[in-house]
Amino acid sequence: MTKDRFTSQLHERVLPVWEHIHRHPFVQGIKDGSLPMERFMFYMKQDYVFLKDYAKLFALGVVKAEDTETIKWFSSLLHETLHTEMDLHRGYCKEIGIGEEELENEKATPINLAYTRYMLTASQQGSLAELVSCLLPCMWSYHEIGTMLKKEVKNLDGHPYQPWIEMYASEEFGSLSHWLKEKLDEWAEGKTNQELEGLQNHFLTTSRFEFMFWDMVYYGHEWPV
Repeated sequence: MTKDRFTSQLHERVLPVWEHIHRHPFVQGIKDGSLPMERFMFYMKQDYVFLKDYAKLFALGVVKAEDTETIKWFSSLLHETLHTEMDLHRGYCKEIGIGEEELENEKATPINLAYTRYMLTASQQGSLAELVSCLLPCMWSYHEIGTMLKKEVKNLDGHPYQPWIEMYASEEFGSLSHWLKEKLDEWAEGKTNQELEGLQNHFLTTSRFEFMFWDMVYYGHEWPV
């Protein structure tokens, strides 16, 4: 990735936020296996709720796309989210007695709701570039986290969070975020400075929401009343 690419500039701008995410006790607890399973299950249930709305962003991508290849890619992203990623959540939950009905009935916390509504509103009202700038921090940072953890964990065999780490570190998952980065670089070409600043603000805002989500599931922040 060269420095003149728009996504390189985005990554550099949010690096302090992402470094906080990488050092977050939730992520570090996944790495060393010390994260309490009850915290992880709260995360899995809230992330399942999140993914249902996240999938709608890819459906919006299909609607907004103007060429067949882009439609296919957004369709693949939608399928990956609804099946591979959400299947992982269903599998973990089933292991400890949380059924699919309970998972489906889980309600979003305030941070979860604010995050998804921000993305959906901006994406519905904006362009494909705006849509991708909103949803990309989640996929991109997760692949970074998965890759980092797979590299740093000396032996994944028997690790309590092995399937989670391996899925987000996988080349298949990485290829999807790589495609999104390439498309955002393409769609950013020729845009005005004001338009580019708008994309950067979406990217920064949703990166901040990513940190808040990790913080929320680690400390158990729910509705206060």
